[in-house]
Amino acid sequence: MNFKLKIWRQRDRQSRGKLVTYDAPDIPAQASLLEMLDIVNERLVLGGQDPIAFDSDCREGICGTCSLTVNGEAHGPDHPGAACELYMRKFRDGETIVVEPFRVKSFPVIKDLVIDRSALDRIVQAGGFISARAGSAPEANSIPIPKHDVDLSMEAAACIGCGACAAACPNASAMLFTAAKVSHLALLPQGEPERTRRVVSMVRAMDAEGFGNCTNTYECEAVCPAEISASFIAKLNREYSKASLRRSASE
Repeated sequence: MNFKLKIWRQRDRQSRGKLVTYDAPDIPAQASLLEMLDIVNERLVLGGQDPIAFDSDCREGICGTCSLTVNGEAHGPDHPGAACELYMRKFRDGETIVVEPFRVKSFPVIKDLVIDRSALDRIVQAGGFISARAGSAPEANSIPIPKHDVDLSMEAAACIGCGACAAACPNASAMLFTAAKVSHLALLPQGEPERTRRVVSMVRAMDAEGFGNCTNTYECEAVCPAEISASFIAKLNREYSKASLRRSASE
């Protein structure tokens, strides 16, 4: 398969970037988007040119580092799935493909397609630790938890922290990410002791990082590789409202 690529190239955070056009002939249909970029980079290096910088690790849709916008869509047109799970057979032979980094102010470009998503890490860090004892694993049935709560907690915990929700949102909101991180512990007894402090700290950290607010466009849900439901945002709002009332009452 043959493609024409328009790739965002940017030397560093301070430099101005631009889309640069490359020809990508003889690409196997079974190659993933990242494997296609590998092939293009091999050719660039052989030609004495600087290769395209992009992030990846697991290449199995687990780590969330392959945060790319492909033809205007976070992670590309094949949802659900991360950019590393997007295969070239999903495109037409001869198609022009535009590859850019996630366009979120809180995710500054480091180089080319590599972005700094440490703002998401700082939101998680603001949540702190749980005070439940760690050590040897307890017997599975020693803490009875309703199956409905367990299933919801597991669904929320599936978030891979890729940032696609913020990239797809017209407000650059990270509320689906934050909601998932808050909810998976709020639904379990192990997360109960710090429940109030956790949600307030994480929401404040999210706001401090410059992410926007949710206006219910549901773009986050549409592009989420883990298919996390936007209903968790409603749970986040409830958790935050209750926590704020409790803190006000105690002051």
